[in-house]
Formats: sequence, C-alpha cells, structure tokens
Amino acid sequence: MGRGNLATFLANPEVDCVVICDVDEAQAAQGVQIVEKHRNRKPDTVKDFRRVIDRRDVDLLVISTPDHWHALPTVLGCQAGKDVYVEKPLANTIGEGRAMRDAMRRHQRVVQMGTQWRSGVHWKEAIEFVHSGRLGKIGLVRAWAYHDWLGAVGNPPDAEPPSGVDYDLWLGPAPKRPFNPNRFHFNFRWFWDYAGGLMTDWGVHLINIILWGMGPELPKKVSSSGGKFVLDDNTETPDTQIAVYEFPTYNLIWEHKVGIGVGLNGRPWGISFSGSEGTLILNEAGWEIVPEPKKKSFEAAAFRGSGDARPAHVRNFLDCVRSREDPVEHLDLGHLVSTVAHLGNMALRTGRTLHWDGRTEQVIGDREANRFVSPRYRRPWDLPYMKG
Repeated sequence: MGRGNLATFLANPEVDCVVICDVDEAQAAQGVQIVEKHRNRKPDTVKDFRRVIDRRDVDLLVISTPDHWHALPTVLGCQAGKDVYVEKPLANTIGEGRAMRDAMRRHQRVVQMGTQWRSGVHWKEAIEFVHSGRLGKIGLVRAWAYHDWLGAVGNPPDAEPPSGVDYDLWLGPAPKRPFNPNRFHFNFRWFWDYAGGLMTDWGVHLINIILWGMGPELPKKVSSSGGKFVLDDNTETPDTQIAVYEFPTYNLIWEHKVGIGVGLNGRPWGISFSGSEGTLILNEAGWEIVPEPKKKSFEAAAFRGSGDARPAHVRNFLDCVRSREDPVEHLDLGHLVSTVAHLGNMALRTGRTLHWDGRTEQVIGDREANRFVSPRYRRPWDLPYMKG
C-alpha cells in the first residue's frame, strides 16, 4: 500500500516526496525508485517516523503502515501541524481511533482515511439509489468476503530479523515478541497484536459503504462466531467469521471465508441492501437492482463499475488540504466505520453478545470486553489523547 499510495500521490504535479520512512531498508529502497521515476530525484530515507514529523519541509504525511502503527504518527503529525492521509482501518483499536479523531479536531488538520471507494463514481451512484427510497424500507444489509487467494502460510520457526530491519521499532507500541516471518509485512494482518484479520482489512471497506447508505448510526448489539476451521498455520485471526449487528432500524450481517471464492449472489465479495421493494447488490465490478417478484416497483438493471477510485480519493484529499474543507472520509467517519468493525472482533474474542454505548464508547456492563477498547502501549511509547 505504501508504494501504491506513493505513486498515486506523485501522479499529482503539486506533490513532491522529500523523505521516505521505513524500518526496512529494502522497502525504503523500493520507494526511492518510485520517486526517482516520477520526479527524477532521490528523496531522503529514515527509519524513525519522528524524523519526518520534525521536518519543516513536510506539509503532509502518508501513513501506509501495519495497523498498530497508524495512531502514533497521525496524532503526533497533527500536533506538529501536518495534514495526514492514513490507511484503513483507522487504527488497531477503538481507543486509538478516538485519539486520532480528537487530534484531528483539536489541531484542525485535514485527515483522510484511505477507504477509496468513498470517492468512486459507481459507488456513489449506487448509494444515491439507496437514498432515493426506491428499495423501500431496508431492514437487512449484508457484506461478505470469500477469498480463494488466501491460504495457509505455514508454521515457520522464530528467527533473527532480516538485515536492514529495525525490528524493535517495527514492533513499536505492540508487545515484545520474537521475530517470526509470518508476523511481518503482509501477513501481519492475521495477528491480533498488529491488526484484526479480514474483519478490519476488508470489512472496513464494505461496512463503510453500508454506513454511507444507511446513515451514521452505531449498533446497539453485536454478536459474532467463527474461528480457524480450515487453515493450519501459526496465524491467529479467524479464517471463518460471521458477525451480526443490530442497529436501531436494521440488521447488518458480515461474513468472511478464506480458501473459497463462491460467495453470496454469485460474487466472491460484495454488499447487498435488501428492501421491501427490491435488493441492490454492489461490488467493484458494478451494481445491480433486483425488484421483489410480487411487487416489481422497478425494472431489473445492471451498471458497470467505474474503475480504480484511489486517484480520485487522493485528489479529494489534496484539494481539501488547500481549501481546509473536510475530505470525503475524514476521521469522524473513519472512526465510526472502524469502530463497527472492531466491535465484531471484540464480540468474537469474548464469545459474548456486546451491548454498545456509542456515547461513552464502552460495552455496557462488560469489563472484559472493554479491555479491548484501548490497548496498553509498550514502554516507552505513549499515545496522546487516548483514554484508558
């Protein structure tokens, strides 16, 4: 994501990259090549993100790190007067996301979460149809991700970190663990210390679109079940999961499965809005509407997708950096969306139905579940504005 985001930003002529930060020298070198290709110059490289924030020639930060490293650079960057584009999910926990949102507000910064579908043309058209009311009363929405390209990653032994990697800095606020190849780079997603599995990897994208369509409500009640039923490896997050959310006016069902690609409605992944007059089905390839057979309030129709939305999402952010307006996925929205995904994982990990108080951002009457809201940072790291 770092390389993809870097190339997308540099496609805009007013953007230059003066410094790349990565704890892995090999990764930083690949970023340097992208800058050389687009700007015919070599940027500086550092391993400590604080050396980037300290620079006066840096106006904005692009944070494309593992999830457990989203919060600190965002908050400290806001404190230093930088604007921020940060990847999804907003953070690895609800408490970190709240601190990031509060830093954005307190320091009046422009901060965009990298859920690019919010800037996609066909996504907007589909949501406008939802908002039109032609689907009738929507009582059920679904999001699913069935990924046959994900499989077991084995059980490699712990080892020494690769040459050129500052592993202690890679861990940062996460617990001290021996280096294991599967806990590093892409596969960090499947370990609770650093991320939330497919629920926060893909779920944030899909739930984001659902909340766009249904409005900024928070769920009242969440339950979830699942586990590692297929994969035989040392990863931790579930390969199979279903989460059920009770919102004030509708239910949301999330489900994911790895190793197979035959998903709901003939699609490996997608979203459906089921209303009293018909259903809208949506994914990156496009969207379609299917009327209820006994009503036929509208004709069935299908519409093609509009391609990669990331360039438009980045362009929206850059325009807002100039205008000081809110971007399409500012952190009030990003925190809301990420909170819903985290609640699904919290219900799974506790094995209980959670009753959520959106005002206090606490699970009602469940001390064990509330321990997942805000993490304990490993010393000496500390996150400003995070409440225990």
